[in-house]
Amino acid sequence: MDPEGLALLLPPTTLAALADSWLHEDCPSLNYAALVTGTAPSQAALWAKSPGVLAGRPFFDAIFAQVNCQVSWFLPEGSQLVPVAKVAEVRGPAHCLLLGERVALNMLARCSGVASSAAAVVAAARGTGWAGHVAGTRKTTPGFRLVEKYGLLVGGAAPHRYDLGGLVMVKDNHVVAAGGVKKAVQGARRAANFALKVEVECSSLQEALEAAEAGADLILLDNFRPEELHPTAEVLKARFPSVGLEASGGITLGNLPQFCGPHIDVISLGMLTQAAPALDFSLKLFAEGTTPVPHARLS
Repeated sequence: MDPEGLALLLPPTTLAALADSWLHEDCPSLNYAALVTGTAPSQAALWAKSPGVLAGRPFFDAIFAQVNCQVSWFLPEGSQLVPVAKVAEVRGPAHCLLLGERVALNMLARCSGVASSAAAVVAAARGTGWAGHVAGTRKTTPGFRLVEKYGLLVGGAAPHRYDLGGLVMVKDNHVVAAGGVKKAVQGARRAANFALKVEVECSSLQEALEAAEAGADLILLDNFRPEELHPTAEVLKARFPSVGLEASGGITLGNLPQFCGPHIDVISLGMLTQAAPALDFSLKLFAEGTTPVPHARLS
């Protein structure tokens, strides 16, 4: 999927509401620094100071639109960043530009970090010849899920279900509460009707066979060691070839190749959103008619 086209997935009203909430969190009352800067027309250059994948342009635009500033981009969404790179320029009243600065940089650093981690894992998976789906999970930051899921897409990974309404996921606690795998899957099938798929988290071959026989569309093989995962997947695919198999739990960039196999359809990693390092960006004001530099210092 072309990263530049992904902006179409984001409703303008949702972008505006998110940007407004982030700005309000950062400045819910008086902005004393505005008296220092004033309202003079100003411009700033956005610099990428660490390598990775650029992600988050629509959110960055929305933040500065809320404070009456305009952004001009020099690199497309999904670009490989080679520091130090000039990524964009922002123009607007000085007090407005600086009001949006930290919020926009925080968002861009984290979204680009998720995209960079996703891209690295996808590349590692493709390097083994495996053609399945690398996916994120629902282990996201409260209030920041849309940005993180979007970052996964820019990095080439699948976002998995966005929320509880996207897929009926039957996990270990649901099985306990329902009184067993079969009862849990039957209840999930009734709730899902024709519109949703049912996925069941399983910790053994026996549980997985029971879930598939009860009508699960997807089986999540959770916390299986590679030497257990692939024989289990082979048995399941032989008996239920149409059931999708997902591997998850304890998977990292380092051990990912061990989990790639011919019977695994999806590999999901919580670390793509939980542990992605933020990229380093800075926004530096410069005088009109001068050449912006990435590390401006007062003489």
